[in-house]
Amino acid sequence: MLEFIRIKNFKTLLNAQFSLSQLSLFTGLNGMGKSSLIQTLLLLRQSYDKGTILNKGLLLNGDFIDLGTGKDVLSRDAENDGILFTLKHSNDDTPQHYEFTALSNQDLMPYKKGINSNINEALLQKTILFSQNFRYLCADRVSPTSLHKASEYYVNDLNSLGKNGEYAVHFIALHGKKDIPIPELKHSKSRAASLEANVNAWMSDISPNLRISATVMPQMNATQLSYSFEQGNEVTSEFKPQNVGFGLSYVLPVVTCILSAKQGDLIIIENPESHLHPAGQSSIGKLCALAAHNGVQLIIESHSDHFLNGIRVAVKEKIAEPEDVSIFFLERNAKQKTHSSDVTDLKIDLNGRIDHWPKGFFDEWDNQLDKLL
Repeated sequence: MLEFIRIKNFKTLLNAQFSLSQLSLFTGLNGMGKSSLIQTLLLLRQSYDKGTILNKGLLLNGDFIDLGTGKDVLSRDAENDGILFTLKHSNDDTPQHYEFTALSNQDLMPYKKGINSNINEALLQKTILFSQNFRYLCADRVSPTSLHKASEYYVNDLNSLGKNGEYAVHFIALHGKKDIPIPELKHSKSRAASLEANVNAWMSDISPNLRISATVMPQMNATQLSYSFEQGNEVTSEFKPQNVGFGLSYVLPVVTCILSAKQGDLIIIENPESHLHPAGQSSIGKLCALAAHNGVQLIIESHSDHFLNGIRVAVKEKIAEPEDVSIFFLERNAKQKTHSSDVTDLKIDLNGRIDHWPKGFFDEWDNQLDKLL
């Protein structure tokens, strides 16, 4: 498990530290640095995939993200041109230090000269971030469409759903009949232990009695997705995703990613609750908490109080433990001299209560209610 990250001189994270748990939730107002933590990991991973991380440095533009050049990512108030990432894993006593020089007009940041880096191939091979046990779903997931991309290489060789979830339907089509790797993620209403049955069951918490059909179309190198609904003892005809709405298409890769995960996997998801009804947002929070309690590490960015409350209720109902969850609230004081983010680490107790509630932390409901009253 990735248990600690330190970030120095990267964007608004002038000097920030994060002690992670199985489920780490990052929240805060827009532009406060939530995405910067995730971008740190994505930059390291894409640099590994492109073969630059061992001796060349950090690649700022690649398959996961495009951030520009060194001047775009160096903190405005950095005292020097060095950007430092430190990662600590639970199975390794020695932290990994990555220190780069931010060259203003280059998108490859070389390792800082004179730094004795401990990075080597053997170390990278046992790092979860650089393994096939890593998955990432960005906020910009695939929109409703009947035809989805197909790739045996991504689905089987890379164990990937694609950063936009574009291969989730193909994954279901190929692996839907297999049992989910973690039996504890089986939905109480699921009729079987298969991935397909449990995707249907968890998605039915979002849209009642939903049934998903994923079919490979080899002649088109694509997969076809359709939805139907149980109506009493009957099943409706199939609906195109375009006629059902954005929410189901946006969340399908999230549900598929979590249910197909194995113990020890690392999953990063941006805004898993996008386009969902509040009840559906809470259900996804519950699923994330359940997966975290059963050995999947999740790093989540969210703006949803319903998602947060789904996690809190899961802890209260003993679906997860308080130590499974870390909550980080990022904010920036406009009056301070440096353009940097402050990080508040919030704790959750056995009853799902949070130890303190900073101004701006999911308090807008109360703010607006006060105005109405």
